[in-house]
Amino acid sequence: MDEKRIPENNEESQEDHEPLYTIGVVSRLLGCEPSSLRRYENAGLVEPQRTEGNTRLYSNRNLEALRRIYKLIEEEKLNAQGVRKVLELENRLTELEEKILELEAAQQVRDEHGRD
Repeated sequence: MDEKRIPENNEESQEDHEPLYTIGVVSRLLGCEPSSLRRYENAGLVEPQRTEGNTRLYSNRNLEALRRIYKLIEEEKLNAQGVRKVLELENRLTELEEKILELEAAQQVRDEHGRD
């Protein structure tokens, strides 16, 4: 029996990357114009997949990123370069937090083995 493994909160599933939404659907979900989504793509902030007919298809991961991008541009008034820098810093922070967790887990294992 094939069971789907449910990802933990910080894990991504394959479905997160599956292209699902057209530009029209995404623009309605975000409350923005399709032209804004094209500008974000042209600025290199998001890269939707394309069908053979060149239709943009966005994944859940793209949608999550676009929500963040849209907020940074519309609410925080950042330009594309500012958004890119914020996203880079957020990604780096996530990497460092994951590294800290790994190091803490390794230290805990060492501490437990030291007691034996």
